[in-house]
Amino acid sequence: MLELTTLAEIPKEAIVIVAIGGGLGVAVISIVISAMQSMFESRLREQSRREIAAYIAEGSMSPDEGERLLNAGGVRNKKKI
Repeated sequence: MLELTTLAEIPKEAIVIVAIGGGLGVAVISIVISAMQSMFESRLREQSRREIAAYIAEGSMSPDEGERLLNAGGVRNKKKI
């Protein structure tokens, strides 16, 4: 017959280790996803900047229009580097 283990039979050390390991696992996954999202946003922003520069270079957009588009991103685009 199959024996069922209850929480009362599991050593407290094992519960603590699983809890800490699970918390650290969630933290690591969160950090990795946040970094990937930041890289994706940066890549898209740079691609947009290059496309606007190409439009300006070919003459289909004025530099003033390009500048307005680049500044239209709001607070996120105005980071000081």
